Amino acid sequence: MSYGPPGPGAGPVPPRPLSASEERNWALASHIGTLVAAWLAMGFLCPLVIWLIFRERSEFVRRHALDSLNFQISLLIYSAVGVILSIVTFGLGAIVVIPVAAVVAVVALVFIILATIAAADGREYRYPLTIRLVH
Repeated sequence: MSYGPPGPGAGPVPPRPLSASEERNWALASHIGTLVAAWLAMGFLCPLVIWLIFRERSEFVRRHALDSLNFQISLLIYSAVGVILSIVTFGLGAIVVIPVAAVVAVVALVFIILATIAAADGREYRYPLTIRLVH
């Protein structure tokens, strides 16, 4: 048995494609996993990791993880704008920002649940109000 370098023409082994069940599970995880990481304002981490690992193995998982990632980045941007508005107005903006943030949090949760259900059913889902920064 030889343990030397691979022979001529041998290259990296392409990753095996995901089964339909695995696709649905990883697409679902890209949405629902954001809720776990969101406690630390890091909701983008789960879809980012899934997108980086599975983007070449499944187009379905790539699309779901990418859309979830863009939605989470959009939420971070919207939150930063609210904080900056509150600071610039010496706290007066918080009178508007805090109730709006509460509504946005509930709406975001609804969107995440809808996306998770769509992924579990093998359907596509596009988050509304999303800035598509990552392609």
